[in-house]
Amino acid sequence: MPGRSVRPFTVLPCLPDRLKPLQTLAYNLWWCWNADAVALFRRVNPDLFEALDHSPIRLLGATDQSRYEQLVEDDGFLAHMDRVAAALDHYLKAPTWFQETFAAEAGERVAYFSAEFGIHESVPVYSGGLGVLAGDHLKSASDLGIPLVGISLMYREGYFRQYLNVDGWQQERYPENDFFTLPLVPELDAHNKPVIVTVPLPGRELALRVWHIQVGRVPLFLLDANIPQNAPADRAISSQLYGGDLHTRIQQEIVLGIGGIRALKALGRMPTVCHMNEGHAAFTGLERIRLLIEEQKLDFASALEAVKAGTCFTTHTPVPAGNDAFPMHMMEQYLGDYMAKLGVDRAAMAALGRHQPTNEAELFSMTVLALKLANVSNGVSALHGSVSRKMWKDLWPELPAAEVPITSITNGVHTQSWLAPEMAQLYDRYLGIQWEARPTDFAIWKRVEQIPDGELWRTHERSRERLVAMARMRLKAQLKRRGSPPSEVDGADEVLDPDALTIGFARRFATYKRGDLAFRNFERIVNLLNHKDRPVQLIFAGKAHPQDRGGKELIQRVVQQSRKPDLRKRVVFIEDYDMNVARYLVQGCDVWLNNPRRPLEASGTSGMKVCGNGGLNLSILDGWWVEGYDGDNGWAIGAGEEYTDLAYQDEVESRALLDLIEQDIAPTFYKRDAGGLPREWIRRMKRSIMTLVPVFNTNRMVEEYAERCYVPSARRAAALTGDGLNGAKELAGWRRRVTADWHQVRVTAVDAPTNELMRVGGTFPVKVRVLLGPFKPDDVEVQLCHGVLDAMGDLAEPQALALAPTGDTNGDGTAFAGALPCRTSGQFGFSVRVLPKHANLPHLFETALVTWG
Repeated sequence: MPGRSVRPFTVLPCLPDRLKPLQTLAYNLWWCWNADAVALFRRVNPDLFEALDHSPIRLLGATDQSRYEQLVEDDGFLAHMDRVAAALDHYLKAPTWFQETFAAEAGERVAYFSAEFGIHESVPVYSGGLGVLAGDHLKSASDLGIPLVGISLMYREGYFRQYLNVDGWQQERYPENDFFTLPLVPELDAHNKPVIVTVPLPGRELALRVWHIQVGRVPLFLLDANIPQNAPADRAISSQLYGGDLHTRIQQEIVLGIGGIRALKALGRMPTVCHMNEGHAAFTGLERIRLLIEEQKLDFASALEAVKAGTCFTTHTPVPAGNDAFPMHMMEQYLGDYMAKLGVDRAAMAALGRHQPTNEAELFSMTVLALKLANVSNGVSALHGSVSRKMWKDLWPELPAAEVPITSITNGVHTQSWLAPEMAQLYDRYLGIQWEARPTDFAIWKRVEQIPDGELWRTHERSRERLVAMARMRLKAQLKRRGSPPSEVDGADEVLDPDALTIGFARRFATYKRGDLAFRNFERIVNLLNHKDRPVQLIFAGKAHPQDRGGKELIQRVVQQSRKPDLRKRVVFIEDYDMNVARYLVQGCDVWLNNPRRPLEASGTSGMKVCGNGGLNLSILDGWWVEGYDGDNGWAIGAGEEYTDLAYQDEVESRALLDLIEQDIAPTFYKRDAGGLPREWIRRMKRSIMTLVPVFNTNRMVEEYAERCYVPSARRAAALTGDGLNGAKELAGWRRRVTADWHQVRVTAVDAPTNELMRVGGTFPVKVRVLLGPFKPDDVEVQLCHGVLDAMGDLAEPQALALAPTGDTNGDGTAFAGALPCRTSGQFGFSVRVLPKHANLPHLFETALVTWG
């Protein structure tokens, strides 16, 4: 309305002084993985806590003052509150794994950039697996004491809320997040004003406010464009996660990467190491380069060396189409002026984001940019690492795919966040309380064998009963919303059986995940699910991206199957999948189904969450299950085959899936002893817990990141940035010389036995001569690339052996010699190669320069 001004004011809950610890607890998300803290907030008002998405902030604001007066007089509640407050205080002050393991690196700072963080359903700024993994990463970083901060955007509408129409077609709604009912604290400057940073957009600067959420010991900083300094269209940039068009995407990635670094600088928290979780965050490297150019007067090449040394990158996407990429004209539109500040022209910028720098048809890839700006890059499972090496091999054209410098660190889950409270209590009784602090200790998890079968089974059965009750309640609400007749709504109380074998399938609905695979043979699935002695039931949940029509069609097919009379009581689709629904599912399902097309599942983590709760995995051998499956701790669909005929693959694997359920899984589940216990099933449950929980958790994962990425990167960065950044300048100069003169390096002679038969236990001597041009022997490494020959006469899994200079140099070059040990019999081969070598390179393949001979 013209002339109208709205003056905001804030109303906060009026907590009695004696209850002030509740507010402290509510503003540290540590509470969400501490069962005693969750129970404390539930005790304030159980029904209200459930209705308000388990949000302590909203709970405290909505609770009547009369209830607070009751709690002040409740000695039991006060003792409970004091106990939880003391536990948080002890947690924050206790010595940590990182302090004890890397005392010399205590002053380092790691910044973890991710487009989304799934910490708890009451903070809805996540869409699915990537965000939940990032949230679990922060929780374990807190547990381990990693000096880490998180960076993301504060989305006003978050990711969409899902509902289905009468035809089973996914609809989206975008309710706004009320920032004042979230555990958000505004970052303030020395004058008690909000911290504001800006990022460049075409013809203007975008202003960003910085918010802060505390996750145990770890702060998560969130950037918000919805502030009065920005035009209405710009205020919407931080509105939706993965919403809008390509312009929205590049704007959000400028906010995340460039804005994230500027926010950390404004807060006095500049990192020594940056971890880019997916290519969304790749602009972080450019902003750090710009700062070094501006503040330290470095040239671009030297600044790049310094930044690269302190940068890590994790890729999660196993297909090229899943990686963000922008037309070069869009890069110029958004970052043209920024390029000038970097001191690079269009061609140099294009080279940072392309496989082939001069190919004008090629888009600017954020993943390529991240790979070129990082000193260590990884996939998220062993198989995904192999897939990634093949996918990005063109960036290292002279290397065999197996040696492309992309390693793997397999994902995990934050064990405490996903355990049923009763299961955690069971572990306390039989494993001791150290399982929480040392979730990677195999010796502790071996004690699972001591848990009486009956206790383990009854504990899991209670979780299944809760899952069925939740599914019925949600289904009833779904039917009411769609205007279903009362008889159909009342019938929801008869859906599912709390005692039946329950199989769960919950994840993002994408076509390659094949959510409807079990329904290819309708008559068979009907008979299987409705078996009179061995009934089986399926519970589905998951969202499709709003623009993924194929994923939406998949949901529709599953929903339409669930509405057929023969399946109505045995198949349920739960709408609006979130972390709360996920907890019910992973805690209550007997079997977790995963049937993607191999090798398109980079890792997958939902199946890891069921393990600690006694659930068993039934999965294609893809992602993490390739490493997890041992033949006795779950079931594998197929043997890791990959197909070109997708229809044939679906037919074969759907049949194999139903065969497993019908012939092995259901009979094992329903085979009971005289006491009603499925002893063989329980044995498998224990085997799954013992072998999988200590490995596939984020404490192990984050320890690996610290040992293999963060600490080595911090040390390399220190070597290059100390002493006036001389190390970075020297390395940049060396790289220029090597790039210019490498063409002069060539292998002139290879001397090795030709017709001689070697014996196991002997050695195979090799001597080569190399013309080094302007280089010295110490500037290169001459290697034998050797291994077993495959059917095509190529090296199947090449290994490298460094040859030593002999000191013999003549007109044909410098001599290098060594000997291959003959450890096993067979047909072997070798090639000779020369690589540039420098003490400050993270690995020998970093320059992508190789001479073969």
